[in-house]
Amino acid sequence: MDCMKGFHQNGFKPNSMKLLRIICHMGIYEYTRMPFGITNSPAHFQRIMDTIFQEEILECWMVVYIDDIIIYSETWEDHVQYIDRVLRKFIPINLKISLKKGNFGQQELLDPGHKVSGLSMATDQNKVAAVLQKPVPRNIKEMQSFLGFASYYRNHIKGFAHIASSLYKLCSKDVVF
Repeated sequence: MDCMKGFHQNGFKPNSMKLLRIICHMGIYEYTRMPFGITNSPAHFQRIMDTIFQEEILECWMVVYIDDIIIYSETWEDHVQYIDRVLRKFIPINLKISLKKGNFGQQELLDPGHKVSGLSMATDQNKVAAVLQKPVPRNIKEMQSFLGFASYYRNHIKGFAHIASSLYKLCSKDVVF
């Protein structure tokens, strides 16, 4: 499920609006809803979603990542029941979902960077290809970028910490790259 225009569904208190003013030749404008692009918007929206769905998340059948919701279940009956439970929480707080972006009853899905099915979680082969095609790092900043990119898959690489330890050593200030 995808929350429709997630951030924009979250309003501001009147005393907060003045903090996000835009001044231009046409006047002074204030946001009445949380905009995209503000540093703390993702963290704030994530906190809201985690609070709303705390019980469901703790029951381990739901994952929330900012405005995306993944519901997983062992049976179709459970799945329908979980969807109903989530939608019932949306109604009183007037949270809307995008039916166009939602996929229901899927056997597998592509989560950012992973292929998730009822039995396993595997790496997205397109992402693996992207790692293999990355150029060899030429400086510390590029090495740090590569390590950050590669460590996203650390759970799928046996002995990743050992393999990457020598690369992390190259990132210290004492090493001439």
